[in-house]
Amino acid sequence: MPCAPRASDGPACGQTSTCASCPLHRLSLDEEAAIERTGATPLSETYRHVVTVEPGKRGGRPTIRGLRITVYDVLSYLAAGMSHREILDEFPYLTEDDILACLAYAADRERRTLAAHA
Repeated sequence: MPCAPRASDGPACGQTSTCASCPLHRLSLDEEAAIERTGATPLSETYRHVVTVEPGKRGGRPTIRGLRITVYDVLSYLAAGMSHREILDEFPYLTEDDILACLAYAADRERRTLAAHA
């Protein structure tokens, strides 16, 4: 079943929590077992309240807390060699949790990309 339309408190993918039935968003059995065994938080839970997608903002790209800075912006600053501290000094409205949410989002998106190609 495809994902349902976004709820106001839905995850960063822009879908409701029912999207767990969608193959793109469902955790693999190995991931579910590891989370259950270790008590870890799934990656999507670490960024879902920070990374938001709004169709009319920044071309529908994932942004940080609805601000006009995208996940891509933060990731590109990190890739260019900026430290977390430099990013936070340059953009005082961002927090360390925002940066970590961008990294978690990128890791989760990579996991879903690999799963979709398998």
